[in-house]
Amino acid sequence: MIRCSLGLAALLALGATALATEQSLRPGGIAVIEIGSTEASPPQVSMDGKPLLVMRRGEKWVAVAGIPLDTKPGEMLISINGEEAVVDVAGHAYREQRLTVENKSFVDQNQQQLDRIRSERKIIDAVLTSFTESPVGGLSLAAPVPGTQSSSFGYRRFFNDQPRSPHKGMDISAGNGEPIAASRSGVIAATGNYFFNGNTVLIDHGQGFVTLYCHMSEIAVEQGQHVETGHIIGAVGSTGRVTGPHLHFGTYLNGTAVDPAIFLKK
Repeated sequence: MIRCSLGLAALLALGATALATEQSLRPGGIAVIEIGSTEASPPQVSMDGKPLLVMRRGEKWVAVAGIPLDTKPGEMLISINGEEAVVDVAGHAYREQRLTVENKSFVDQNQQQLDRIRSERKIIDAVLTSFTESPVGGLSLAAPVPGTQSSSFGYRRFFNDQPRSPHKGMDISAGNGEPIAASRSGVIAATGNYFFNGNTVLIDHGQGFVTLYCHMSEIAVEQGQHVETGHIIGAVGSTGRVTGPHLHFGTYLNGTAVDPAIFLKK
């Protein structure tokens, strides 16, 4: 069994992204594991049975795992070519956020709405848990819109004083109709108008690395379309469950939500 200390995962330069240990080895963060292999073929790396993103760093391989928000502090096991590696995950306390929503259906849903939500959830989850074998050359992301980036990822949310699941993205302030750009090249994996998310686009960047753009006023791309960084995919809006126009921006690895601040270019 291999034990990966904090030092091993600290401050690896992946593209233009700095991965600071105190910001990554926590629930909603990432674990970065250097693999000694210099073989031409990538190693087989997984966590909880899910394949992990593996990429080149110099002559060696690096595996990157998204750490689920419900992970308890302590040891997290990762399989590398059949051998277990241990990553020590630190605890992290996220703040609470209380919001007032005037449309009560966004807090308490009827059966028809619940059926719609379940159907849409299957579509979204299918994208977030997909794994394409395309090579990934970095993890850095460009901001999809200019504006103030909130630090609300992981907040435990209360809508009209009722507890809901943690916030799994970053809210970026922007005016209604402002263009939204793809944060990295990839393939449009899904688009749609969803109950909570409103007009939504999901982009697959390869090996389980997915970005999510929600509450758009309009969508300017189609499923299966390849886009480059900066390609306009739609416009900022206030569709779905919102208190005003903004972009909800999410990032996912191995099917789990990860704090977008880790990847955004400084």
